[in-house]
Amino acid sequence: MAWSAPLTAVAGAGLSAAQWNASVRDNLNESAPALATTAGGYFVATGTNAIAQRLPAVDIVDTSTESTASTSYTDLTTFGPSVTVECGPMALVGLSCWIDNDGTTSASYASWEISGDHTQAVSDDWSLQRDGVTAVNGIRIGVTHLHTGLTAGTLTFTAKYKAGSGTASFLRRELWVLPL
Repeated sequence: MAWSAPLTAVAGAGLSAAQWNASVRDNLNESAPALATTAGGYFVATGTNAIAQRLPAVDIVDTSTESTASTSYTDLTTFGPSVTVECGPMALVGLSCWIDNDGTTSASYASWEISGDHTQAVSDDWSLQRDGVTAVNGIRIGVTHLHTGLTAGTLTFTAKYKAGSGTASFLRRELWVLPL
């Protein structure tokens, strides 16, 4: 059912049950309280007079430190993190992790790809980057990126990792998505 413009009341005119139901009941059933199905959800406009509930998603991979020497984005021994959400044309994505590299002034990168009804390759454009720091101690950092122009539908966001040189190490990896 879709929301429709309510009838305008006219003095002395009666409304049939069908008119009342279409104008009042059916429109109330298209409101946020009526459509809310899950605690923690929020609503986004999906068109004129149309809303949909969206649910945030998070995945955490909290294994011991895992590493790669690959200079192309790849999975680590423990896959992910990865989340699948119902999404509209935009999504706010965040990634954080402890990141290090065993080389002096060597780079390490963590980013994500999008698959499903919309695909987008992993990119340095929205990656975490630890670059040009003398290898002594790793740091925990995070990044957020607003993706626009997505194809609405079921989308999966999956973290990927690479080293600019040396061996990149990662720990306590967390990926979250707010679908819009």
